Amino acid sequence: MARLFGTDGVRGLANADLPPELAMSVAAAAARVLHDRDDSQRRVALVGRDPRASGEMLEAAVTAGLTSAGADVLRVGVLPTPAVAHLVGELGADLGVMISASHNPMPDNGVKLFAAGGHKLPDAVEDEIEARLNEQVDRPTGAGVGRVRDVPDAARRYVDHLLAAAPQSLRGLKVVLDCANGAAAAAAPEAYRQAGAEVIAINAEPDGININDGVGSTHLDVLQAVVVERGADLGIAHDGDADRCLAVDASGAVVDGDQIMAILAVAMHDSGELTENTLVATVMSNLGLHLAMREHGVELRTTAVGDRYVLEELRSGGFALGGEQSGHVVLPGHATTGDGLLTALRLMGRMAETGTPLASLAKVMRRLPQVLINVRVADKAAVVVAPEVVAAVAAAESELGESGRILLRPSGTEQLVRVMVEAESEEHAQAIADRVAEIVGTIR
Repeated sequence: MARLFGTDGVRGLANADLPPELAMSVAAAAARVLHDRDDSQRRVALVGRDPRASGEMLEAAVTAGLTSAGADVLRVGVLPTPAVAHLVGELGADLGVMISASHNPMPDNGVKLFAAGGHKLPDAVEDEIEARLNEQVDRPTGAGVGRVRDVPDAARRYVDHLLAAAPQSLRGLKVVLDCANGAAAAAAPEAYRQAGAEVIAINAEPDGININDGVGSTHLDVLQAVVVERGADLGIAHDGDADRCLAVDASGAVVDGDQIMAILAVAMHDSGELTENTLVATVMSNLGLHLAMREHGVELRTTAVGDRYVLEELRSGGFALGGEQSGHVVLPGHATTGDGLLTALRLMGRMAETGTPLASLAKVMRRLPQVLINVRVADKAAVVVAPEVVAAVAAAESELGESGRILLRPSGTEQLVRVMVEAESEEHAQAIADRVAEIVGTIR
C-alpha cells in the first residue's frame, strides 16, 4: 500500500482523492499523536490555506478534526505556506497545517503539516499519524473540546518578519509582481511596497477558481510582456502558495532558481553570511551553477530532487542557503521552508545595494542548454541498471567531458525514466538525450 504522505504532505484531487473526511481524520490523528507525546497541556494548532475554493471546505474539516481531538485552533486565513510556517514558531503553536496544492491546478488541494517551530514534520511522526487514522478513541467532551479563534493580525506579523529579514530599501526599483491569483495576492504587494519598491501587481485577484490558471511561476509569458511594456526593472512570479520565486529581467529574459541562488550565494559569500561557503542544490541544477560556484570559491552540495532533501542537508550541515531550479529557495537563518517573498526581497535588495540591473547580476552564471526527455517504461528500477543503459550513459559522459553532463533518474511517482543532458549547445544536448532515451525505451 502506498504511503499516504508524499514529499509535500497529503495531496490529491479535492473532494475525490482528498475528501473532507480524510482531511478531518489526518488532523484528528495529528492532534492525538501530539497529545500522547506530551499531555501536560492542551495542544495548539495553527491553520492556514491558499485561496482555492476547496480550501474553505478542507479548512472546516481540518478545524473539526483538530478540535474533536481536544486541540485549540488558531485560524490565520489565506496566507502563503512560509507565512504559516513562520507563524507556527512566532505564536508558539505545537502544529501547523497548510491547506494548499502549491503550483498544482485549482481542482487539486493538499494538507501539509509543520512541527513546532515551523519545521517539516519528521517522517516518523507522519507515519505514526497515518497509522492512527482510523483508530477508535474516546473523544473529549464538554470543556475538553478544542476552541477556535482567528488571528486578525497574522498577515501583518508575517510582513513585519519579511521586512526585518530583508531590511535593504528597494526605493527606486520598479517591479511587476505576478501573484498567480494565489496566497500572496495581498501579502506580497504590501511587503514590496513597504520595502520601498514601486509595485505593479498582476494576477492578484483570487476568486477561488483562478489560482495558477495560466499565471504565476509556471507561466511567465504574461509577466515577461508586462515588464517590457511598463519599463520595469524586473518581474517577480510566485506560485499558488508563494513558496517559490522566479524572476525576469528588464528585457523579459527569465532568471530561474539556479541563477537566483547564484546571485544570493555570491552576495552572502561577500557579506560573510554563507556558512562554510556552501550552497545546497539538487542534482537537477544546471551545470552552469556548479561552474559559477567553483569560480567564486563556493562549495556546491547536491541532493536528490525535492525540497525535503534540500532542507535535510541544510539542517544537518547548518548551511545558510539552498534550493531548487524551480525557484524554491531556502534561507534557514530567516525561514524554515522555502519562502518566495523573502527570496524576492533579498534578490531585489542585491540589485538596490549594488545599483546593478538584474541582467548583469544574472551573468554570474551561464546556463548550459538543458534537454529533458521522459521515457515511459515497464520497470524503472530495472531500466536504470540495465547494461545497455549503463553503457550508453558512460559513452555520453565520455563524449561530453567537462563541458556537459548526463543524468538518468527514475521518477519518484510514475514508471518513467528521466534523461537529462546538458551541453555547450542545445543541438548537442538534444542529440545525446535522444540517443540515450531511445536505448532506455528498448529495455523490456
